Amino acid sequence: MLKTLLAGAALAFTAATAITAPATAATEGERVQVTGEVIDSWCYFSGVMGGPEAVTGTSHHTCALWCAAGGIPVGILADDGKVYMVLKWKGNSNVADGTSLLSVQSHRLTADGVHYERDGINYILVENIVNDEGIVYKNHEDYGFVPPFAQPKQ
Repeated sequence: MLKTLLAGAALAFTAATAITAPATAATEGERVQVTGEVIDSWCYFSGVMGGPEAVTGTSHHTCALWCAAGGIPVGILADDGKVYMVLKWKGNSNVADGTSLLSVQSHRLTADGVHYERDGINYILVENIVNDEGIVYKNHEDYGFVPPFAQPKQ
């Protein structure tokens, strides 16, 4: 009986401590400027449309628009190869609404914002666009009508 009471008291103390303990503080973000292309993360990470070279620029623009419109998270593929998942866009925290990022999908730009990293994933809260070059990567004039990476192997 005493063991049961002590075990119950210990359990109650542990639960009370967990409830009243302060939450782990959020990590501090780091101000960054990221230059790269705005991408749809589904096609980039899943490989469903081909390798990374197949899901950038004009060759993937229409699909990227559909993904963004459908609420697929949008990222920025930086020149150094890192992908930054966009959590906020110039004051709009509802970036999964399907419309916020359509006007810049597939654009090469420089975004100024706050970078967070957690569990190996990079996030950015974009506060300002420093430079927007528009769509500048790979198109049908560069590749022809069927890009080499999309042709079936013989």
